[in-house]
Amino acid sequence: MEEAKRGWLRILLFVLPYIFIAGGVQLLGAYLMGIDFQSEDKTYFDRFFLKLFELVGMFLVLWIFMNYVDKRPFVDLGFSWKGRSREFLAGIVLGAVIMGFAFAFLLLTRELIFTTVDFDASGALASILLFTAVAVGEEVLLRGYVLRNLMLSFNKYSALALSSLLFAALHGLNPNLDVLGLLNLFLAGILLGTSYIFTKNLWFPIALHLSWNLFQSYFGFNVSGQDFYSIFKFELPEANILNGGNFGFEGSILAVIIQLLVIGLLFSYYQKRRQNSLI
Repeated sequence: MEEAKRGWLRILLFVLPYIFIAGGVQLLGAYLMGIDFQSEDKTYFDRFFLKLFELVGMFLVLWIFMNYVDKRPFVDLGFSWKGRSREFLAGIVLGAVIMGFAFAFLLLTRELIFTTVDFDASGALASILLFTAVAVGEEVLLRGYVLRNLMLSFNKYSALALSSLLFAALHGLNPNLDVLGLLNLFLAGILLGTSYIFTKNLWFPIALHLSWNLFQSYFGFNVSGQDFYSIFKFELPEANILNGGNFGFEGSILAVIIQLLVIGLLFSYYQKRRQNSLI
């Protein structure tokens, strides 16, 4: 019972230090780099550096909490790499395949009208850096710390649902968000957290999160309602629930179907792997 209380309390105690320290480091970084924090015309590299400074502040808070509040080694957040290279690669491939399939399917069904290819090395590199920082930050925070502590307070499935609700809520101010987009963000939290509740390791969800966002952007979709650099350009004949409209792929019923399918496959895979380890 006491351990269950500590899981919730640690999350609550974490909130204010995270806001002030991570936010403060980000503001300091923006000042040092000469980035106008309020401007809506930031370059992709500006966005990356802002996210990087936020990440530094977040890791500082996590290091303090893991050492002095949780009293656990920092690596226990889920950073053990041993035997995880295949899972990392699988996450990268899975995200790319999902987005490639979605793009091809929507083209074939005339939900997208392809216009051009616009490859820019600088934009492509900045996207990799930015989405890597986003994936690491969100996975370490929401899966590595929040979900880990929720699993001390609740059973793993309830903890997964609660952390996924939080994941969706944190994107609640994104532009063009609607009910279907919110549902997909919740399902994305389930998808990214499924492996963690079985392995307590972050490398698969980090890889999947990175690949999901990166290839979603490369194929021309908005990412959670936000516009980023795209290699492939297309137009929407009309915004609807199949193509996701201005929210992007994550605003589509296709995303719901694909995520439910992959979540089911992941649960089946990890359940069977756990059963086999007990034989």
